[in-house]
Amino acid sequence: MKVNIINRSKHDLPKYETNASAGVDLRANISEPFTLQSLERNIVKTGLFLEIPEGYEAQVRPRSGLAIKHGITVLNSPGTIDADYRGEIGVILVNLSQEPFVIEDGDRIAQLVFSKVEQAEFELTEKLSETDRGAGGFGSTGKK
Repeated sequence: MKVNIINRSKHDLPKYETNASAGVDLRANISEPFTLQSLERNIVKTGLFLEIPEGYEAQVRPRSGLAIKHGITVLNSPGTIDADYRGEIGVILVNLSQEPFVIEDGDRIAQLVFSKVEQAEFELTEKLSETDRGAGGFGSTGKK
């Protein structure tokens, strides 16, 4: 899949770190470091603009190392970038730890994964098909 990209950041283009990587890292493109306080959220700009082909989305996901080591995650995870969006990619980060966390220019703050999507055609009905689960919601299938 080809994705046109404008790079207005001070950093190299995103790249897959291994042949089997699902996502590419997004880097902070900021003029000076800032501190994300405990339970604070902020949008961190990347300097990247994408032209995603129709029928695909880009998903902004947390980086596992930031999450486990520092409690930093993407607030609306996964964040969806639609194929018709042409603005700068921003990442909504939140600090779920009790310690302040400093974000510096060039830090890898999230990952970007491309995914094929389809639009649903809704058909109004009065009844849905039966299943074993039925209307059972959160936790209804048990713990094990």
